[in-house]
Amino acid sequence: MSFGKNMQDTHISKQMKSLHSSLISILSALNRPRNDEKMIEDAGIRLDRALFSALVMIERLGPIGVVDLADRSGRDYTTISRQVARLESLGLVKRQANSLDRRVREAVISAEGKAMTDRIDAARERMAEAIFKDWSQQELDAFVKSMRKFADALDAGPPIGT
Repeated sequence: MSFGKNMQDTHISKQMKSLHSSLISILSALNRPRNDEKMIEDAGIRLDRALFSALVMIERLGPIGVVDLADRSGRDYTTISRQVARLESLGLVKRQANSLDRRVREAVISAEGKAMTDRIDAARERMAEAIFKDWSQQELDAFVKSMRKFADALDAGPPIGT
């Protein structure tokens, strides 16, 4: 049995380096504070930038526990706990007991929070129109389908590092 690299391994290795570089570029763009500030401004909402991503993640993933939310956001539990408490005090999320384990408290979006994330989604769509303006519908469809497949594989697979 041979353990040397074959041509396919070399090709995959180059692709993975390119993919990793692309992901770093994407994450860098998504993590820029100015982008969140612009999204908040374009949505016409009043929300502290630090709470922005927590609100959106709760809307997309909720009901979700603080530990899971902290893990998914790459922040510590205490920071996320304070942010969820602040979002709750603003009426944007509610906390409820988990249906399987009543000891676990989960955050779920409120009607007011959903209205806010709907405005964020509309602003995001306007920004996406500018980003994808030169893409054909077929290219966009293939990209969205591939990204969903990739995201599902990441969720199902072993943890990966940056």
